Amino acid sequence: MPATHRNGISNEDISVEVSVTLGTAYLRVHQLLKLGRGAVVELDRNVNDYVDIYANDILIGRGEVVVTDDETIGISVIPSDIK
Repeated sequence: MPATHRNGISNEDISVEVSVTLGTAYLRVHQLLKLGRGAVVELDRNVNDYVDIYANDILIGRGEVVVTDDETIGISVIPSDIK
């Protein structure tokens, strides 16, 4: 049974946006406009680096990219010292 808070809202009623950042790149507008199909944008991370996990734009952890059993992309959360 979900926990209900004093104001009557349960945990199931709260929405959180979760996003994952693989890396970042800084481009000038003219570079961005030149990108076409098949263009590759180099990120500031290596293939084996962890990805950052955000909840409502707040860094909450790190993880590794995995391919799930049904061939979708997922994130395996790793222990982190982020508080």
